[in-house]
Amino acid sequence: MFRAIVSVMDPFIYDFPSEVFERVSVLLGCSPTSEEVAAYLDKHDELHFMRDRFWMPKIGDLPPSDLSLVDGSQECIYFVGNSLGLQPKKAKQYIDEELDKWAKTGVHGHVQGGRPWAWAENNIEELMATVVGAEAEEVALMNGLTVNLHLLLLSFYKPTAKRHKILIEDKAFPSDHYAVESQIQLRGYGPQQSMLLMAPRPGEETLRTEDILDRIEKEGDSIAVIMFSGVQYYTGQLFDMASITKAGQSKGCFVGFDCAHAVGNAELKLHNWGVDFACWCSYKYVNSGAGGLAGCFIHEKHKHTIKPALLGWWGHDLKTRFQMNNEMDLLPGVSGFRLSNQPILLVCPLQASLEVFNMTSMKALRKKSILLTGYLEYLIKHYYVRDDNNPHKPYVHIITPSNPEERGCQLSLSFSVPIRAIFQELEKRGVACDMREPSVLRVAPVPLYNSFSDVHRFITVLGSSMAASKEQQS
Repeated sequence: MFRAIVSVMDPFIYDFPSEVFERVSVLLGCSPTSEEVAAYLDKHDELHFMRDRFWMPKIGDLPPSDLSLVDGSQECIYFVGNSLGLQPKKAKQYIDEELDKWAKTGVHGHVQGGRPWAWAENNIEELMATVVGAEAEEVALMNGLTVNLHLLLLSFYKPTAKRHKILIEDKAFPSDHYAVESQIQLRGYGPQQSMLLMAPRPGEETLRTEDILDRIEKEGDSIAVIMFSGVQYYTGQLFDMASITKAGQSKGCFVGFDCAHAVGNAELKLHNWGVDFACWCSYKYVNSGAGGLAGCFIHEKHKHTIKPALLGWWGHDLKTRFQMNNEMDLLPGVSGFRLSNQPILLVCPLQASLEVFNMTSMKALRKKSILLTGYLEYLIKHYYVRDDNNPHKPYVHIITPSNPEERGCQLSLSFSVPIRAIFQELEKRGVACDMREPSVLRVAPVPLYNSFSDVHRFITVLGSSMAASKEQQS
C-alpha cells in the first residue's frame, strides 16, 4: 500500500513530504504525529535492511548517558553522521584480514591477496566514483581533505594581475578558509584583495542562488577560482552546483567544490555538471572512520592539461613505477596527483562502507532522505513552532532551507533559549547530535542507517530535554 502511495506521489516526496505523512495517517486512522506513522514508514522502507550493515551504539555505551533517565540497552538516536558516520560491520573483518596477512606474509602483502597494498585503493575507486557521479578515472582516493584541496589549488589557481581572486562562501568550514587564504598568500597576493567572501543578505541565514550567480556575473572576470562547499556545514544548505559551475565557467573561472558534507548525502553528478575539481573527506556520510582516506576529483577534460605542481612516486604509472629509474611516467588526470602509497588500514573501512552504498543507489537514498528529513521538519514545526500567543514558550527555528532541493539530510536548529543545557539533556537521554555555539543544533538523520522511528523518538526526547533545561534555569 505504501509503495503505491509513494509511486503515485513522487512529486510530493520532493516538494511536499508532509502530504505523505498526512495520507498515511488517514490510511491508519491516526494523527500524522503518531508513532504509528513512523512505524508504518519503517515497515515499508525498502532500504531499512541497510541499518543492519552498521554498528548502532547502545545508549549505555555513550559516555554522557544518564542511565537513571533511559534504558542503557536501547540503541541510541544517532543523528551525527554529518560529523562521524557509523562503523560498517565489515570494517573490522577487513582490517583483521590485512593485519593477519601482514603477520603471516610480511612484505609479500604488497602484491598478494585480494587487497594488495600496492594498489588496494584502485580497487574501490569505481565504487567511490559512482557515489559522486564521476568516471572511475576521474577519482583518486588519497591523503586527507585539506591536503587534497591544497594540491588541487596549486594546479588550478594560477593568479594573474587581472584574474587573481577566489570566491568562497563566508563562514566556510575553517579548514577551507585557511587553505584558500594561504594559497593566495603563497602566490604573493593579499586575502583582503583576492579572497571574495559571499555572505547572505542582511537578516537572512543562507545564500540565494541568484545572488551567487549575480556576483559571478559582475566580478567573474577577476575571479580565478570559485571554491564553494557542496553542502554548507553550518546551515546545511545544498548549493546548486550545476548552476554555479556553468556560471563560473562562462566567465572563464575554474569551479571546484569541497564535498565533505555532500558526498554520500546528496545526489552528485560531478562529471555531467562539468565541475573542474572537487575533494571530500570520507568519514562523515561515507563512514570510513575518523581521519579516513579522502577523495579527489578532476574532470577528464583536464587530464592532459592540468598537471600536479608537486610530484610523488605514486603518481607514476603502476606498470613502470617499481623500475625506480627516476624518470617520471606521470599518470594523466587526477591519478597523477598521488604522492605516496595509501594506508591499507584506512582502505579497509572505506571499502566496507562503499560496498554498502553499492547495495543501492544515491537516487534511492536521496528519495528516502527527502522523506526522512521532511518528517523531522514536519514534527518540529508541529510541536516547536513559535507561538505568538505564548511568548515565553521556547521554540525552534530551522535555519536550513525548507526547499528539499536546497538541503541534504541535515537540519540546523536554532533555539530561542540557551542551547548548551538542552544539548546536555539530549546527550543524557542517548541522543548523539552536534552543537554549535551560540544556539544551533545540527541534526542529521542519515538514510543509510536512520529510521523514521529514530526521528519520532528524537522529537519526544527533545521535548523532555527542553523541559528539563527549563527547570534548571528556573
